[in-house]
Amino acid sequence: MARPRHRSGNLPAETTSFVGRRRELAEIRKKLSTTRLVSLVGPGGVGKTRLALRAAADLGRGFADGAWLVELAEVRDGALVTNVVLGALDLRDQAATTPLQILTSHFGERQVLLLLDNCEHVIDSVAQVVTQLLRAAPNLRVIATSREPLAVPGEHVVPVPPLALPDEDGRASVEQLQQNEAVMLFAERAAAASGSFELSGANQVTVVRLCRRLDGLPLAIELAAVRTRVLTVEQILERLSDRFGLLTGGARVALPRHQTLRNTIDWSYELLTAVEQTVLRRLGVFAGRFTLEDVGGVCTFEDVLASEVLEVLTSLVDKSLVTKEDVDGVACYRLHETMREYASVKSRAADEEVRLAERCLEYYRTTCTSAAAGARYCLPEWLLWAEMEIDNIRAVLQDCVARRDSARGLDIAASMRYYWITHGTTESLGWLDQFAGSGEASPQTQVGAFYLRGWLSVLQANPVAARPWLARAVAVARDSQQLAQLAESLAMSANVEHMLGDAAGAGRLLEEAEAIAVDLCDYVATIEVLQARTVHAFFGADMATATAVSSEGVRLSREAGDLYVLEFMLRNLGTVAMLGGDLAAAKARLSEALRVARQIDQRFAEYFLLSGFGSHAASSGQARRAARLFGAAASVGAGAGADNRGPHAPFLAEAKESATRALGEAKFGAEFDAGKRLSRQAAVR
Repeated sequence: MARPRHRSGNLPAETTSFVGRRRELAEIRKKLSTTRLVSLVGPGGVGKTRLALRAAADLGRGFADGAWLVELAEVRDGALVTNVVLGALDLRDQAATTPLQILTSHFGERQVLLLLDNCEHVIDSVAQVVTQLLRAAPNLRVIATSREPLAVPGEHVVPVPPLALPDEDGRASVEQLQQNEAVMLFAERAAAASGSFELSGANQVTVVRLCRRLDGLPLAIELAAVRTRVLTVEQILERLSDRFGLLTGGARVALPRHQTLRNTIDWSYELLTAVEQTVLRRLGVFAGRFTLEDVGGVCTFEDVLASEVLEVLTSLVDKSLVTKEDVDGVACYRLHETMREYASVKSRAADEEVRLAERCLEYYRTTCTSAAAGARYCLPEWLLWAEMEIDNIRAVLQDCVARRDSARGLDIAASMRYYWITHGTTESLGWLDQFAGSGEASPQTQVGAFYLRGWLSVLQANPVAARPWLARAVAVARDSQQLAQLAESLAMSANVEHMLGDAAGAGRLLEEAEAIAVDLCDYVATIEVLQARTVHAFFGADMATATAVSSEGVRLSREAGDLYVLEFMLRNLGTVAMLGGDLAAAKARLSEALRVARQIDQRFAEYFLLSGFGSHAASSGQARRAARLFGAAASVGAGAGADNRGPHAPFLAEAKESATRALGEAKFGAEFDAGKRLSRQAAVR
């Protein structure tokens, strides 16, 4: 049995040095030792995120279950806050349990530090979620960053001011200035940008004036420092002072800090080429990460060519206006929240906002529907793409709601079938229910959406809800002569009738589906019918048929590269072998099924498979191992909202009872709890 897991969380590695903030770090540490919610509050660009990340990294070592970052800047709908938290924690919404229930179950007694970043635009939703989580999870601690407090009971606020400024009189030595936060930040970033900058007696007065001119705002200082690649500090100060002087009419008055930041960004923007300015302001349309292809598809019209995008993005990254990230080997980009707001304002001023939003919506509709056509045959790659793009996809779905564009909304929602099934069952129901009434959607989209809506209800063990949706899918498919989709919908309807106890009705639906599939010789129709036939066989306790049909399903799905179905069929074979007493064959089939499930990150299947391994251990006389595996399964299931339902449930319950009898309830409970603490990877190797 593997060792218990150590989960370190998901905090990103620091790519630049952290400067100053000793007082604030000490205050955060002190407050979190006596309270459970600390909010870092300050204006945009003041460095709240960086401070919170450093505090979380320092404090996270004291939390057995790690420190976890949840980025909320991309969330435009407060109702999705819990879904975003689930994703950040690598949990799944795959059943009838709500995301909030999954989170409260997951945190339970765990010792977790949760960092919620950029809360201000969904602050009411964040406040509600945090209140409920803290109430349910006694060992949870939360750090929030926001431009205003959450205003919930028990919150302690730490104001985040600008960096400490040097005295204006210029009497400080170079050595003394090197201890000042604002000067330290400028000097370090300028040295990194230019490769040669060094604070000295010759430039110290100018650096002091520049840092004071920028009010000690970290984002403004970093934007200025990067310009030392091509300008001297004197030139930077002169140009910034000219801009600020124009704003105040030359009067020696202090600018509001938000205006200081805005004018620093304005200055950086005006130093860009025309095409760089255009691309930067158009990037504000993206809610989350974006790729080179996304920019080419959305932002290249009129005066921007697709061939220019790579060079322009590279330049914007070099100027610290765009951030580059590598996600699973794919280069992608994002804007700082302050920069995204600025870009949106510039886009509106250029009268591009409406056109840009339309291009973004249509780009994602086309991209999503095109990718969906072959998703089942390259599911690992498709899921990586979907996870990377989900913030943008959610944003365009929300745009469809605002426009009352149900036809395109349904196109997009239905095309994300495998993402919803593996990541967001409850969320998807909300989108589908909003758009399903569209009479303008194509028959193909309607059938796909109605079928998906029924399938999701099946996964939630709600056959009563599934039945009318699948009936609609059958009716539209029949009327529009979409025969493969008709067979698929009839096959799923047969599963529903079994769940409702109507074996005869299920048999009739399955016969019709099978007749269509035989005539079509279509893979999708054939494989869906085979899946339904295995369910039919299990409900009828016909293990010979279940074996034959599942074996054929394994052969066909392996040839097609359909990993979702391959896992299902292998799991069936493993279950049949175990029920028949062939424990060696059962272990081999279940092991392969588990490898496939992990390839496509199918937590629901992983839950059933770990339960299957528990049954295998119980049947092999390994009661202690069985108890731990059942515990590991329960942990995975809780993290996906899954529970043990379906035709396999009685067999698993019997195995669990067998292990309990062998160990006694107390020892079984102890081993079960130990299994819950195992990592997904460690439970079965």
